[in-house]
Amino acid sequence: MHAAIDPTRAIHYRTVDVDGVGIFYREAGPPEAPVILLLHGFPTSSHMFRDLIPKLADRYHVVAPDYPGFGNSAMPGVDVFPYTFDGLAQVIKRFVEVLGLGACILDVQDFGGPVGFRLAAAHPERIRALVVQNANAYSEGVSEEIRDILLKLYRERTPQMRFQAASLFELDYTKRQYLEGVPDPTLVSPDAWQHAQWGMDRPGNKDIQYRLHSDYASNFDRYAGWHAYFREHQPPTLIVWGRGDFVFGLAGAHAYQRDLPNAELHVLDSGHFALETHAVEIAEHMRRFLISTVG
Repeated sequence: MHAAIDPTRAIHYRTVDVDGVGIFYREAGPPEAPVILLLHGFPTSSHMFRDLIPKLADRYHVVAPDYPGFGNSAMPGVDVFPYTFDGLAQVIKRFVEVLGLGACILDVQDFGGPVGFRLAAAHPERIRALVVQNANAYSEGVSEEIRDILLKLYRERTPQMRFQAASLFELDYTKRQYLEGVPDPTLVSPDAWQHAQWGMDRPGNKDIQYRLHSDYASNFDRYAGWHAYFREHQPPTLIVWGRGDFVFGLAGAHAYQRDLPNAELHVLDSGHFALETHAVEIAEHMRRFLISTVG
Protein backbone atom coordinates (compact mmCIF):
# COMPACT_ATOMS: atom_id res chain seq x y z
CA MET A 1 0.00 0.00 0.00
CA HIS A 2 1.42 3.35 -1.05
CA ALA A 3 1.58 6.28 1.35
CA ALA A 4 -0.63 9.21 0.43
CA ILE A 5 1.11 12.13 -1.28
CA ASP A 6 0.92 15.38 0.67
CA PRO A 7 -1.05 17.67 -1.68
CA THR A 8 0.60 20.79 -0.25
CA ARG A 9 3.94 19.65 -1.69
CA ALA A 10 2.59 19.35 -5.21
CA ILE A 11 4.00 22.01 -7.50
CA HIS A 12 1.46 23.81 -9.67
CA TYR A 13 2.44 25.49 -12.93
CA ARG A 14 0.26 28.50 -13.62
CA THR A 15 0.09 31.66 -15.71
CA VAL A 16 -1.56 34.90 -14.65
CA ASP A 17 -2.25 38.08 -16.59
CA VAL A 18 -0.33 41.00 -15.09
CA ASP A 19 -1.34 44.22 -16.81
CA GLY A 20 -1.49 42.50 -20.18
CA VAL A 21 1.63 40.32 -19.78
CA GLY A 22 1.28 36.60 -19.14
CA ILE A 23 3.49 35.72 -16.16
CA PHE A 24 4.22 32.05 -15.59
CA TYR A 25 4.93 30.87 -12.05
CA ARG A 26 5.52 27.78 -9.97
CA GLU A 27 3.51 27.53 -6.76
CA ALA A 28 3.41 25.04 -3.92
CA GLY A 29 2.59 24.83 -0.23
CA PRO A 30 -0.32 25.77 2.02
CA PRO A 31 -1.99 29.02 0.84
CA GLU A 32 -2.24 30.29 4.43
CA ALA A 33 1.46 29.70 5.21
CA PRO A 34 4.17 32.40 5.14
CA VAL A 35 4.97 33.28 1.53
CA ILE A 36 8.43 32.82 0.03
CA LEU A 37 8.81 34.77 -3.23
CA LEU A 38 11.68 33.30 -5.27
CA LEU A 39 13.21 35.71 -7.82
CA HIS A 40 15.53 34.13 -10.37
CA GLY A 41 18.68 35.27 -12.11
CA PHE A 42 20.10 35.41 -15.63
CA PRO A 43 19.97 33.47 -17.90
CA THR A 44 17.64 31.10 -16.12
CA SER A 45 14.04 31.28 -14.84
CA SER A 46 11.98 29.76 -12.05
CA HIS A 47 13.44 26.50 -13.35
CA MET A 48 16.47 27.21 -11.13
CA PHE A 49 14.28 26.61 -8.04
CA ARG A 50 12.96 23.22 -9.18
CA ASP A 51 14.90 21.32 -6.47
CA LEU A 52 14.36 23.90 -3.71
CA ILE A 53 10.59 24.33 -3.90
CA PRO A 54 9.55 20.83 -2.76
CA LYS A 55 11.97 21.05 0.18
CA LEU A 56 10.14 24.09 1.56
CA ALA A 57 6.54 23.56 0.49
CA ASP A 58 5.43 21.55 3.51
CA ARG A 59 5.78 24.65 5.72
CA TYR A 60 5.74 27.65 3.35
CA HIS A 61 3.68 28.98 0.46
CA VAL A 62 6.38 29.09 -2.22
CA VAL A 63 5.90 31.17 -5.37
CA ALA A 64 8.47 31.51 -8.17
CA PRO A 65 7.59 33.68 -11.22
CA ASP A 66 9.41 34.01 -14.53
CA TYR A 67 10.14 37.58 -15.63
CA PRO A 68 8.81 38.75 -19.01
CA GLY A 69 11.13 37.32 -21.67
CA PHE A 70 12.29 34.46 -19.44
CA GLY A 71 11.22 30.85 -19.06
CA ASN A 72 7.54 30.33 -19.78
CA SER A 73 6.34 33.90 -19.32
CA ALA A 74 5.23 36.00 -22.27
CA MET A 75 7.98 37.54 -24.37
CA PRO A 76 6.72 40.89 -25.67
CA GLY A 77 9.12 42.58 -28.07
CA VAL A 78 11.55 45.29 -27.03
CA ASP A 79 9.36 47.85 -28.79
CA VAL A 80 6.39 46.84 -26.59
CA PHE A 81 7.78 46.18 -23.10
CA PRO A 82 10.38 48.25 -21.19
CA TYR A 83 13.17 45.73 -20.59
CA THR A 84 14.84 47.58 -17.75
CA PHE A 85 15.21 46.63 -14.11
CA ASP A 86 12.60 49.21 -13.24
CA GLY A 87 10.31 47.49 -15.75
CA LEU A 88 10.92 44.02 -14.29
CA ALA A 89 10.43 45.27 -10.74
CA GLN A 90 7.11 46.89 -11.68
CA VAL A 91 5.83 43.62 -13.16
CA ILE A 92 6.82 41.62 -10.08
CA LYS A 93 5.27 44.24 -7.79
CA ARG A 94 2.01 43.94 -9.70
CA PHE A 95 2.32 40.13 -9.79
CA VAL A 96 2.42 40.07 -5.99
CA GLU A 97 -0.60 42.37 -5.85
CA VAL A 98 -2.61 40.42 -8.45
CA LEU A 99 -2.03 37.16 -6.56
CA GLY A 100 -2.74 38.86 -3.21
CA LEU A 101 0.40 37.43 -1.65
CA GLY A 102 0.83 40.11 1.01
CA ALA A 103 4.08 40.38 2.95
CA CYS A 104 6.74 37.96 1.68
CA ILE A 105 10.01 36.35 2.52
CA LEU A 106 12.09 37.54 -0.42
CA ASP A 107 14.62 35.10 -1.90
CA VAL A 108 16.83 36.65 -4.59
CA GLN A 109 19.58 35.40 -6.90
CA ASP A 110 21.58 37.38 -9.50
CA PHE A 111 19.01 39.53 -11.43
CA GLY A 112 16.61 38.82 -8.58
CA GLY A 113 18.68 41.14 -6.37
CA PRO A 114 18.08 44.41 -8.24
CA VAL A 115 14.47 43.41 -8.94
CA GLY A 116 13.74 42.41 -5.35
CA PHE A 117 15.67 45.19 -3.64
CA ARG A 118 13.72 47.77 -5.62
CA LEU A 119 10.53 46.28 -4.17
CA ALA A 120 11.95 46.06 -0.65
CA ALA A 121 13.25 49.64 -0.57
CA ALA A 122 9.96 51.02 -1.93
CA HIS A 123 7.72 48.86 0.31
CA PRO A 124 9.67 47.69 3.37
CA GLU A 125 6.44 46.74 5.11
CA ARG A 126 5.94 43.97 2.53
CA ILE A 127 9.22 42.18 3.35
CA ARG A 128 9.35 39.74 6.26
CA ALA A 129 12.90 38.48 5.67
CA LEU A 130 15.60 38.29 2.99
CA VAL A 131 17.41 35.28 1.60
CA VAL A 132 20.32 36.32 -0.64
CA GLN A 133 21.90 33.79 -3.01
CA ASN A 134 24.76 35.29 -5.01
CA ALA A 135 22.77 38.49 -5.56
CA ASN A 136 24.91 41.60 -5.40
CA ALA A 137 24.21 45.01 -3.82
CA TYR A 138 27.76 46.32 -3.26
CA SER A 139 30.43 47.72 -5.55
CA GLU A 140 33.08 45.32 -4.27
CA GLY A 141 30.88 42.38 -5.16
CA VAL A 142 31.12 42.94 -8.92
CA SER A 143 34.23 41.44 -10.50
CA GLU A 144 36.38 43.86 -12.51
CA GLU A 145 35.74 41.83 -15.67
CA ILE A 146 31.96 42.04 -15.29
CA ARG A 147 31.93 45.68 -14.14
CA ASP A 148 33.88 46.79 -17.23
CA ILE A 149 31.49 44.96 -19.55
CA LEU A 150 28.36 46.32 -17.87
CA LEU A 151 29.55 49.92 -17.73
CA LYS A 152 30.52 49.87 -21.42
CA LEU A 153 27.13 48.45 -22.34
CA TYR A 154 25.38 51.14 -20.29
CA ARG A 155 27.43 54.06 -21.64
CA GLU A 156 28.04 52.99 -25.23
CA ARG A 157 24.82 51.65 -26.70
CA THR A 158 26.25 51.28 -30.16
CA PRO A 159 26.17 48.54 -32.81
CA GLN A 160 29.81 47.82 -31.93
CA MET A 161 28.96 47.21 -28.29
CA ARG A 162 26.00 45.07 -29.30
CA PHE A 163 28.39 42.95 -31.36
CA GLN A 164 30.84 42.65 -28.46
CA ALA A 165 28.05 41.66 -26.07
CA ALA A 166 26.75 38.88 -28.33
CA SER A 167 28.94 36.20 -26.73
CA LEU A 168 27.21 36.76 -23.35
CA PHE A 169 24.10 35.10 -24.74
CA GLU A 170 25.69 32.03 -26.32
CA LEU A 171 26.14 28.52 -24.97
CA ASP A 172 29.81 28.75 -23.99
CA TYR A 173 29.16 31.68 -21.66
CA THR A 174 25.98 30.10 -20.30
CA LYS A 175 27.87 26.92 -19.41
CA ARG A 176 30.61 29.01 -17.81
CA GLN A 177 28.07 30.58 -15.46
CA TYR A 178 26.91 27.15 -14.35
CA LEU A 179 30.25 25.35 -14.16
CA GLU A 180 33.02 27.79 -13.28
CA GLY A 181 33.96 27.61 -9.62
CA VAL A 182 32.22 24.27 -9.08
CA PRO A 183 34.74 21.71 -7.72
CA ASP A 184 32.84 18.77 -9.23
CA PRO A 185 31.07 19.82 -12.46
CA THR A 186 29.50 16.36 -12.77
CA LEU A 187 27.07 17.45 -10.03
CA VAL A 188 25.56 20.11 -12.32
CA SER A 189 22.77 18.78 -14.53
CA PRO A 190 23.11 19.72 -18.21
CA ASP A 191 19.36 20.35 -18.11
CA ALA A 192 20.14 23.62 -16.32
CA TRP A 193 22.22 25.32 -18.98
CA GLN A 194 20.29 23.70 -21.82
CA HIS A 195 17.04 25.13 -20.46
CA ALA A 196 18.62 28.56 -20.03
CA GLN A 197 20.08 28.54 -23.54
CA TRP A 198 16.79 27.39 -25.02
CA GLY A 199 15.22 30.54 -23.63
CA MET A 200 17.82 32.84 -25.15
CA ASP A 201 17.85 31.08 -28.52
CA ARG A 202 14.18 31.91 -29.17
CA PRO A 203 13.75 34.50 -31.94
CA GLY A 204 13.98 38.00 -30.48
CA ASN A 205 15.16 36.96 -27.04
CA LYS A 206 18.76 38.09 -27.45
CA ASP A 207 17.43 41.59 -28.17
CA ILE A 208 15.71 41.38 -24.77
CA GLN A 209 18.83 40.17 -22.99
CA TYR A 210 20.91 42.91 -24.61
CA ARG A 211 18.45 45.58 -23.42
CA LEU A 212 18.60 44.26 -19.86
CA HIS A 213 22.38 43.99 -19.81
CA SER A 214 22.62 47.51 -21.20
CA ASP A 215 20.55 48.65 -18.23
CA TYR A 216 22.31 46.62 -15.53
CA ALA A 217 24.76 49.36 -14.56
CA SER A 218 21.79 51.54 -13.60
CA ASN A 219 21.70 49.36 -10.48
CA PHE A 220 25.05 50.72 -9.31
CA ASP A 221 23.39 54.08 -8.60
CA ARG A 222 20.76 52.29 -6.52
CA TYR A 223 23.19 50.69 -4.10
CA ALA A 224 23.22 53.57 -1.61
CA GLY A 225 19.42 53.52 -1.38
CA TRP A 226 19.38 49.77 -0.82
CA HIS A 227 22.03 50.10 1.89
CA ALA A 228 19.88 52.74 3.59
CA TYR A 229 16.94 50.31 3.50
CA PHE A 230 19.08 47.58 5.07
CA ARG A 231 20.36 49.87 7.84
CA GLU A 232 17.00 51.40 8.70
CA HIS A 233 14.78 48.33 8.59
CA GLN A 234 17.21 45.52 9.48
CA PRO A 235 15.20 42.75 7.80
CA PRO A 236 16.21 39.29 9.07
CA THR A 237 18.71 38.19 6.43
CA LEU A 238 20.25 34.88 5.42
CA ILE A 239 23.10 34.94 2.89
CA VAL A 240 24.20 31.77 1.07
CA TRP A 241 26.98 32.31 -1.45
CA GLY A 242 28.93 30.11 -3.84
CA ARG A 243 32.58 31.00 -3.26
CA GLY A 244 33.60 30.22 -6.86
CA ASP A 245 31.29 32.80 -8.46
CA PHE A 246 33.23 34.73 -11.14
CA VAL A 247 30.34 37.19 -11.60
CA PHE A 248 29.75 38.26 -8.00
CA GLY A 249 32.72 37.65 -5.76
CA LEU A 250 32.73 36.68 -2.11
CA ALA A 251 33.53 40.25 -1.04
CA GLY A 252 29.98 41.12 -2.06
CA ALA A 253 28.59 38.58 0.39
CA HIS A 254 30.59 39.89 3.34
CA ALA A 255 29.69 43.49 2.45
CA TYR A 256 26.06 42.95 3.49
CA GLN A 257 27.19 42.57 7.09
CA ARG A 258 28.28 46.21 7.22
CA ASP A 259 24.65 47.30 6.99
CA LEU A 260 23.07 44.11 8.33
CA PRO A 261 25.36 43.13 11.23
CA ASN A 262 23.00 40.36 12.32
CA ALA A 263 22.87 38.75 8.88
CA GLU A 264 23.72 35.05 8.83
CA LEU A 265 26.28 34.13 6.16
CA HIS A 266 27.15 30.69 4.79
CA VAL A 267 29.80 30.26 2.10
CA LEU A 268 29.29 27.19 -0.08
CA ASP A 269 31.85 25.30 -2.15
CA SER A 270 30.03 26.07 -5.39
CA GLY A 271 29.70 28.69 -8.12
CA HIS A 272 27.23 31.31 -9.32
CA PHE A 273 24.25 28.91 -9.32
CA ALA A 274 24.84 27.25 -5.97
CA LEU A 275 21.39 25.63 -5.98
CA GLU A 276 22.55 23.32 -8.75
CA THR A 277 24.91 21.54 -6.34
CA HIS A 278 23.73 22.58 -2.86
CA ALA A 279 19.91 22.62 -2.93
CA VAL A 280 19.65 20.33 0.10
CA GLU A 281 22.09 22.40 2.16
CA ILE A 282 20.49 25.70 1.17
CA ALA A 283 17.02 24.36 2.01
CA GLU A 284 18.24 23.25 5.43
CA HIS A 285 19.74 26.68 6.13
CA MET A 286 16.53 28.37 4.99
CA ARG A 287 14.22 26.19 7.08
CA ARG A 288 16.25 26.64 10.26
CA PHE A 289 16.69 30.38 9.70
CA LEU A 290 13.07 31.07 8.76
CA ILE A 291 11.62 28.99 11.58
CA SER A 292 13.68 31.04 14.03
CA THR A 293 12.82 34.43 12.51
CA VAL A 294 9.45 34.21 10.76
CA GLY A 295 7.90 30.99 11.98
